[in-house]
Amino acid sequence: MKKILLFCFIAGYSSVFSQTSLIFVYFTDKPNKAAFYANPLSELSQKSLNRRTSLGIALNDQDAPIEQSYIQNIQSLGFTVVDYSKWLNGIAVNATPAQVATIQSQPYVQSVESFAKNSSIPKFKNVNKWDQLSNSSNKSLTVFDYGSGSAQIDQVNLRPLHLAGYTGTGVTIAVIDTGFPTVDTGSAFSRLWTNNHIKGGYDFVTKTNNIYDPSLNNHGSVVLGAIGGFIQNIFVGAAPDADFYLYRSENATVEVPEEELYWIEAAEEADRNGVDMITTSLGYATFDDPKYNYTYANLNGSTSFIARAAEIAVNKGIFVLAAAGNSGIQPWHYILTPADNAKVFTIGSVDSVGASSNFSSYGPNSASVIKPDGSTRGSAATTVYNTSTTVVNGTSIATPIAAGGIACLIQAFSTMNRDLMRDKLRQTASLYPSHTDQMGFGILNFGSMYNNVLNTSELVKKEKLSIFPNPVKNILNIATESEIISSEIYDNLGRLITKFKDQKSLKVEDFAKGVYYLKIQTKDKIYYEKFIKE
Repeated sequence: MKKILLFCFIAGYSSVFSQTSLIFVYFTDKPNKAAFYANPLSELSQKSLNRRTSLGIALNDQDAPIEQSYIQNIQSLGFTVVDYSKWLNGIAVNATPAQVATIQSQPYVQSVESFAKNSSIPKFKNVNKWDQLSNSSNKSLTVFDYGSGSAQIDQVNLRPLHLAGYTGTGVTIAVIDTGFPTVDTGSAFSRLWTNNHIKGGYDFVTKTNNIYDPSLNNHGSVVLGAIGGFIQNIFVGAAPDADFYLYRSENATVEVPEEELYWIEAAEEADRNGVDMITTSLGYATFDDPKYNYTYANLNGSTSFIARAAEIAVNKGIFVLAAAGNSGIQPWHYILTPADNAKVFTIGSVDSVGASSNFSSYGPNSASVIKPDGSTRGSAATTVYNTSTTVVNGTSIATPIAAGGIACLIQAFSTMNRDLMRDKLRQTASLYPSHTDQMGFGILNFGSMYNNVLNTSELVKKEKLSIFPNPVKNILNIATESEIISSEIYDNLGRLITKFKDQKSLKVEDFAKGVYYLKIQTKDKIYYEKFIKE
């Protein structure tokens, strides 16, 4: 595909490729925006509009489609246009300086910006956006439903949300990555298909629907697996009941600035489809052509095209997560973009004992914004691929673990202001109010944040229900005017210990000392409470 485009460019302009640069052409306006405001469903799904309504976000001109006549006018000048952004209101083409001048003279063109930020910088060793997947697999059975994923779930205290019934149901996540081979055939993903959790996808690199092509890099598949993968009694993802759109924006065989545009196009499509979240384990600093390389000074959250677009996505109510990067032990040890944007929730990596992974990239961004925001397991983390589990290293796997937890929170607190949600995630992390340049505010604690919101009653109007005494020795009582259907008690590992029907006094005298979770089903609602057995 690249050779064909290159041939067309040479044939049309009779110039050598080395004289051209990738540029973005900004248009002056959107003449037909009134038609969009009159009929928003012409551009956005009802789910997308519902997200804006629930979060109090108004439509704006960014939501309106790009003016097609402007694109056609650029094409009439001899350019091939395949990538464009309605949010940024423009298109991307390769052009020589003389051609740039011609483009700038057009009355519908506001300005032109080059992707080449540092043309004089020599190319340095490219840093992998993710560590290589190991070939090891773990098929051993355990007595816990989470199986080999138990440790990473417990490290971020995610079980309490699952026990409370928050497993991502109704929350839609866009995974933007390299491709998704075996997701359409592997048994580790069959539960997603059985329950209609895969809602669609697209390959923005090739402009096709071939996101499951076996020849594609499988990085996207294992990222998805950490969130939605499921193998009975062996592995459960962090949000196994979430819905997904799968988008390919990364060509793993090259590193070109067009990939930023592919990501932007994927994010805009995700918005059209009404996603609640975007998780991306991709990032950029160096390219095959060094004139497009970023310096650390460029990583201020607003220089790169992808960082600007990620912020727009956040402003539309989409929770955006990005991996910090795996360059912690490289000469370039900083975070990548779009992880540098202040509104993007950036994830670093820790190991099994909670220490920063040596490969996890360092913040802050160059504008001194603390990055990463928080961390989860990225050293020897478990996910699934095809039919079995596999062990993975990298912030690439830490990010979807975090994404799954946040999906559960969004299910629990769907109308919570997303800025507030990010703040509370930081404030309940393990190091807050301190931070480090590799771990951010520390290991995320989803159960702590969940309880913090419930206890402060900022967003949830909880019906009157209490349990007493707590701590308890013999009988645990439930005080409520509601009719109780059932009560289930789970231990701290998430195992069901016992179940009661129609009872407000629960006998627990034979329980071992420790922390337990009580799930109470009333006629209208499910309650979740924690108690201590003395």
